[in-house]
Amino acid sequence: MKEVGGQAVIEGVMMRSEDDVALAVRSPEGNIIVKHEKISEKKKRSVFRLPILRGMYSLVQALVIGVKYLTISANIAATDPKEEEGELTTAEITTTILMAMSIGIFLFILLPQGISKLIENFITTNPYYINLLEGISRIIIFLGYVFSISRLDDIEKVFKYHGAEHKAIYAFESEEELTVENAKRYPRLHPRCGTSFLMFVMVISMLVFSVIAVDTWYIKVLCKILLMPVVAGISFEFIKMAGRNFENPIIRTLVKPGLWLQYLTTREPEDEQLEVAIAALKEAIGEGIYQDTCEDEG
Repeated sequence: MKEVGGQAVIEGVMMRSEDDVALAVRSPEGNIIVKHEKISEKKKRSVFRLPILRGMYSLVQALVIGVKYLTISANIAATDPKEEEGELTTAEITTTILMAMSIGIFLFILLPQGISKLIENFITTNPYYINLLEGISRIIIFLGYVFSISRLDDIEKVFKYHGAEHKAIYAFESEEELTVENAKRYPRLHPRCGTSFLMFVMVISMLVFSVIAVDTWYIKVLCKILLMPVVAGISFEFIKMAGRNFENPIIRTLVKPGLWLQYLTTREPEDEQLEVAIAALKEAIGEGIYQDTCEDEG
């Protein structure tokens, strides 16, 4: 069986299988617009098949694809689908990714680093306690960020599509026929969700960053930035292991915090969101039936 994953976007869902990316979006007229793209097979013949490295590669690839299809979905949801769409330029995608990375570096590296400096000045100079408290502050910032985002009315429907994505994937993994009624029966929380992945990143970063033995703050920040791909690669391996061994009681215990966090980032979907998620999934696994599918060879 193909391993599939997905991402909620504006008025739709993007689904990925091993070789394909598919996007399904509900247009203003109520139609489902489906797009399809082949994924590069370079990883299959390269060093990026190795553990940890494949996680680094997958993270970068997911970021590029996610930003691209998030922008495409926003264009479709806001305009007449019969109008010709402009292609996203490399510069536009790169700029958006760099902005997102800059915000992430500030929130989850620079800000916790500043907090750790305060801890060192006013609480303790023990490096182990400083690293632990910095890691806890990073998790608190992350939880606060997720909670703040979850309160925004504008993304309520995005969270419904997120829940629909999970339910559709569960139905596929259970080898059920991909229908709305079948997908409804499954939970909206999934162990391989990106939300759970980020929780792993927060925890694993505490362990990885503890090896940094420098005092100069800007060198320490630079080291943390350079180590983030390693953190992501290790987290990727954990999330894949969790998805394959979810019935193991130890694994279930380890992933519970990430599952609980998904209560903030998912909502129970309606039938219209499930229809879109199923359309994207069918297209990604080669069972698409929509005549207005637009296939882009990438």
